[in-house]
Amino acid sequence: MSNDDEDYVYDEASGEWLPASAARERAAAANALPEAKDAVGNVLSDGDSVVLIKDLPVKGAGQTLKVGTVIKSIRLTADPEEIDCRYEGIKGLVLRTEFVRKR
Repeated sequence: MSNDDEDYVYDEASGEWLPASAARERAAAANALPEAKDAVGNVLSDGDSVVLIKDLPVKGAGQTLKVGTVIKSIRLTADPEEIDCRYEGIKGLVLRTEFVRKR
């Protein structure tokens, strides 16, 4: 099958007719989360495990997460400087990437 048979899609943002594959690529790039990096510059992705590099008091939970605590299965957020994670007994934990290192 040749490329001449490909469907075209009108892109309202640019006012151009684009091949469907190019339109899908643009849509995927627009929906992609910004790149999150840990304290030493390693790129983080969903599902990674991280280690705390500083003691962090947890507001509302009455406990402190200690240096070296491993947090498993992180989730990236729209803010590249914050990650969602779970830790035993703490719901809705959000950590700043400047306090973690990829494991």
